[in-house]
Amino acid sequence: MDEEQRELVRTSFTKIALNPDMAAAMFYARAFTIDPGLRQLFKIDMVEQGRKLMEMLATVVDNLHKFDQISPVIRDLGRRHVGYGVKHADYDTFEAALLWAFEKVLGKDFTPAVRGAWAACYQTLVQEMKEGDDRLIETTDPRL
Repeated sequence: MDEEQRELVRTSFTKIALNPDMAAAMFYARAFTIDPGLRQLFKIDMVEQGRKLMEMLATVVDNLHKFDQISPVIRDLGRRHVGYGVKHADYDTFEAALLWAFEKVLGKDFTPAVRGAWAACYQTLVQEMKEGDDRLIETTDPRL
């Protein structure tokens, strides 16, 4: 991500964060519409889950300028997601749902540049999460 993209993410997130419960609810509703099987991954109350999502996103957004400092936490999050049953293909579904939800929340402020910035942010986050995914280590061993 470049500085312009980081600024677009920060600026747009301030608007999204005005109603985080709604943004999170829209995100999960869309994800479950795209892939109903994802619902079984979530064992806790979805309002609580949504708050956790928005808190995590706030942490990422607040630290975009020093992402390397939060990378270990993001990798650990990736490890935990493996335990929850998240598959690599699920990240694509979650990206589509996140961009859709943010478009609905931001309306006309969800410009192509903002979409691109959020897509870059999400990909950065997911790449770091995958660094913590032990399945990658296992599948890169040619003896397997």
